[in-house]
Amino acid sequence: MFPVEIFQTTLAKLTVILRELGIPFHLTGGLTGTVYGEPRMTQDIDVVIGPEQSRRQLDAFVKCISESDFMFDETSMRRAVKSGGLFQLLDQEECLKLDIYPREMIPGELGRSEMLEIFAGEVLPVVSRTDAAASKLVWISKGSHKSRRDLKAIFRTCSDEQKLSIRKQAEAFDLAELLNEVLAESYEIE
Repeated sequence: MFPVEIFQTTLAKLTVILRELGIPFHLTGGLTGTVYGEPRMTQDIDVVIGPEQSRRQLDAFVKCISESDFMFDETSMRRAVKSGGLFQLLDQEECLKLDIYPREMIPGELGRSEMLEIFAGEVLPVVSRTDAAASKLVWISKGSHKSRRDLKAIFRTCSDEQKLSIRKQAEAFDLAELLNEVLAESYEIE
């Protein structure tokens, strides 16, 4: 497992660039299972960035990344930003991978980010608890097994109001039946 400092160092490098360019972002993915549910090993950091702002700042973004410690494929990055796909950055110093999503899986999720202390003294934007659960549900529908356990842990720690919001989002994505299926599963280690 990576020491926490490695994640903090890598994130600091990226957040400086995103803030300098005015590109909104928040943390998502496996990290949210740990933040909102229960700790688990994650091998990378998932970051959602503002799609419109990243398209407007694409040339500056590419320039900043190429002047940093990150290794990346420029063609893949440009294609992902233009199409809302995924691109990856590899912190060459820390050997840690970042998956960057220039899109919102849950419409409006960047506007609902929560500012949380992820590292001692370091507050960063994180996908909201309800959007994290909805995102996990979408990933489950695409075959992610890790997201099943994350969703159950997140849902268990939600307020009744948050649970209702998650159920509404599941209905909107036509995934209500899947949500019920996952929540009915045993919570034992899978």
